[in-house]
Amino acid sequence: MIDAVVLAGSPNDGPLQECSPVLHEALIPIGGRAMVEYVVDALLNSRQIRRVLVVGPEAELSSMLSGDRVSVAGSAGGIMQNIEAGLSRLPGAKRVLLATSDIPMLTSEAVDDFLTLCGDMSGDLYYPVISRNEVEKKFPSTRRTYVSLRSGVYTGGNLFIINPAKFKMCVDNGQKLISLRKSPVGLCRLLGVVFVVKFLTRTLTLHEAEKKVSELLGIKGTVVISRFPEIGVDVDKPDDLELVLKTMGFN
Repeated sequence: MIDAVVLAGSPNDGPLQECSPVLHEALIPIGGRAMVEYVVDALLNSRQIRRVLVVGPEAELSSMLSGDRVSVAGSAGGIMQNIEAGLSRLPGAKRVLLATSDIPMLTSEAVDDFLTLCGDMSGDLYYPVISRNEVEKKFPSTRRTYVSLRSGVYTGGNLFIINPAKFKMCVDNGQKLISLRKSPVGLCRLLGVVFVVKFLTRTLTLHEAEKKVSELLGIKGTVVISRFPEIGVDVDKPDDLELVLKTMGFN
């Protein structure tokens, strides 16, 4: 069994403002319930989740989430600060499942499948990807960001397994990557010319990408291929919300 942290602190100050006036994206209503509630339900119904901690607007979340296995912590700032706030509430945890609050079509089956694929969880970070074929087969109208690799075309998921003891290291080293994102020369120096060329020519493998990220972050990272597009189809624009409402039978 493993504990889960749901990140629900993102302010509703982007494209979804036109869909709802609520102050946080996690609280956007879907069929009379807040979006985050569907994520929490999927986690609680998983056979492998012990407890769920939701980090976000404390007063609103506390009024809608209840039960012995659910708790709420106030937002501490941006996403990294909220992850740290969540992990600090789970002292002694060897591994924690992180989930974003904007994947309301998440199912307990998808959660269980991801956790099973992570095996003994001896790695420090597990990150799911879903093939474009799987996404478009189930949600043909959705538009996602994809990366082309030798073995196929993939999009990223919104569930992660993390080793809390290595979180600070991930943040510090990850910040180096972010600071170089607009510097092609700097990125090439950091990633290596061979890696960049392979990526641009779509000959990079998942294993090579996994190995490079692990080296850069100073951890043991593992990419997991999921067959459940629900973990990758998030709600960050009106079209996404329309798709969710239609798929879930509310539109």
